[in-house]
Amino acid sequence: MSVPAFSDIAKAANDLLNKDFYHLSANTLEVKSNTPNNVAFKVTGKSSHEKATSGAIEGKFTDKPNGLTVTQTWNTANALETKVEMADNLAKGLKAEGIFGFLPATNARSAKFNLHFKQSNFHGRAFVDLLKGPTANIDAIVGHEGFLAGASAGYNVQAGKITGYSAAVGFHAPTYSAAITATDNLSVFAASYYHKVNSQVEAGSKATWNSKTGNAVGLEVAAKYRLDPVSFVKAKINDRGVAAVAYNILLREGVTLGVGASFDTQKLDQATHKIGSSFTFES
Repeated sequence: MSVPAFSDIAKAANDLLNKDFYHLSANTLEVKSNTPNNVAFKVTGKSSHEKATSGAIEGKFTDKPNGLTVTQTWNTANALETKVEMADNLAKGLKAEGIFGFLPATNARSAKFNLHFKQSNFHGRAFVDLLKGPTANIDAIVGHEGFLAGASAGYNVQAGKITGYSAAVGFHAPTYSAAITATDNLSVFAASYYHKVNSQVEAGSKATWNSKTGNAVGLEVAAKYRLDPVSFVKAKINDRGVAAVAYNILLREGVTLGVGASFDTQKLDQATHKIGSSFTFES
């Protein structure tokens, strides 16, 4: 198995706990299309439970033989972002990214440079914000026979000091994975577990303890059940009694519907529930 990025050491459990739950937005619409000349377009729109709307349009050009990808994004906050990626040009497994942002309303600009280097038993990344600080964040993971260990650190060049550090260990197997992370200067600890029980059932859990706020440990558990090849259901609940359910179905080729709801099991007589839906059209 390939070595994941530092932020993805607990990806399987985090995806099960957070992905494909549709109650966070009242409505979400996503339209994707691809052209014969390797240009992909994506338009997304969301409406929140507070009736606020937001959206973004994205165009992506990919030149796979030369390892070049250019992505342009423009959102309803009138923020422009250009991302240029070069993969495997200088060395096998090395990807360089330049991300440039511009806010026309305030004339604010941003410029970031990132490096990703991946080998069979190593995955390292560097993120540099050229205009803020500048600051640099570096992380790396090494792996051997499924065992993983990694660390990350942030550094402010102008201030000349370390801004943060984290560490993580884990184990990945084809049908299960486990990870322990210590983030926020080794003050927030999390342990997660994911298990693909069979082709239909997945289960996972995560426990989190913030040493700065007390002795209470937060716990989440989630499960996913595939009803058939085109649909599945998910459910999760945390230690505070807040539960969420979701249903996803491929209505036809290129059209996906997702619906979800969350509710507080301790306050069923109150209007604390949230309901959301998502439509995705892809061609």
